[in-house]
Amino acid sequence: MTPEDRAPWRGWRGGGENAGLPAVKGPGARRPFGTTWWGKAWLEALEQRARLDPNRLGRGRSYARRGSVLELTVDPGVVRAEVQGSRVTPYGVTVNIRAFTDAEWDAVLDIVSAQIGRVAALLDGELPPELVDDVQAAGLDLLPGAGEVRTACNCPDFAVPCKHAAAVCYLIADALDDDPFALMLLRGRRRDELLDALRARRKTAPSTVKVKPIGVLARKAFATELGPVPTPLRPGGQPGVPAAVLALAPPRSSGVEGSDLVTLATDAARRAWELAIGDGGLSLTFEQDLARRAAEVLGRSALADLAHRAGVSSRKLTNWAVAWREAGPSGLAVAAESFTPEPGALAEGEAALAALDNDGGRLAGASRGPAWADAPRVDKNRVTSGRRQLRLGRDGLWYLFTEHFGDWTLAGPPAADPRDLVQPTAPASPLP
Repeated sequence: MTPEDRAPWRGWRGGGENAGLPAVKGPGARRPFGTTWWGKAWLEALEQRARLDPNRLGRGRSYARRGSVLELTVDPGVVRAEVQGSRVTPYGVTVNIRAFTDAEWDAVLDIVSAQIGRVAALLDGELPPELVDDVQAAGLDLLPGAGEVRTACNCPDFAVPCKHAAAVCYLIADALDDDPFALMLLRGRRRDELLDALRARRKTAPSTVKVKPIGVLARKAFATELGPVPTPLRPGGQPGVPAAVLALAPPRSSGVEGSDLVTLATDAARRAWELAIGDGGLSLTFEQDLARRAAEVLGRSALADLAHRAGVSSRKLTNWAVAWREAGPSGLAVAAESFTPEPGALAEGEAALAALDNDGGRLAGASRGPAWADAPRVDKNRVTSGRRQLRLGRDGLWYLFTEHFGDWTLAGPPAADPRDLVQPTAPASPLP
């Protein structure tokens, strides 16, 4: 057995075949414990265990930080340690965790070996949350709960845990942070035993992949076994709809809601369908993609949730959604930005609004004061009169915006002639 097999955790010392002690970072070092999500879960179980007398935890952290744990040995299901207290002779501490039975380990190994990426993650020092969730779904808990962490110490303190046992538990958190195989050892299997069992399973698993000889061209192999490339099916008249309920919910620790995945899958199906019929864009900016998604939920509560997640106001996103619905990327551009056009470029817009004012075609509530007060106002690419505003886009088209409670909203598709947009019959509100 190599030294790595006997002591797989970096920076450990101590006696015994599976001895180990995380390296102390100097007396009094104010270092944290439980820096990984699974290390934190271990400490949460410890804190739940100490709810009746939590004062011992602070002393235990101090003992762990200053190196009072002299020796710590990890064996399947049990941790033994000596902790230097106030007396000359160190106290003996044991921490017991229920080890899995052989049948339970068979179930765990089935879950671990189901995806090769899980083994790679463990070897890389990561404990995949989905692995823990899948094991839990099988009726087992890799991470022990408060009732499973049993501590004992020969000191006279009757608290559970006492400060000496708490110090050992904090160093166990270090072990878990350093290598998730320490958790497997607490549950009864050593690292080398696990890896040997996983290798044996891979060797005996039936092969479902036909391996091609080295040197065969992919084109030749494809043509030989599958024949000519099939003609792609014509896309349907509408995009498909993914299942509304996931077969397996995302891991709780991922922070991802199942409904969010369904929403994204539905959006992906729609975009794939648009690409298949030659009408899908893959080079949208963040703002364009956000406006596109908002246009699909315009008038529903989902828009406010989308705005919150994207970090923009609901009013702004509503205007973006309307602009996208009416004119796509060009409508969003003219709604979100302004620019200074060439001199005289706005003359047509000024004339159109001025003629409308002279004909009495103002929107309801527009100013009806002296003629000079109603003269169209020009600001960069925008011409405003009352509650109507014509904007000249960079594409040379005109866009009509109407004012609603202080917000300017695109009223419809663009036009080459601004007079086509400011007729008295022009829509007053594009909102749903």
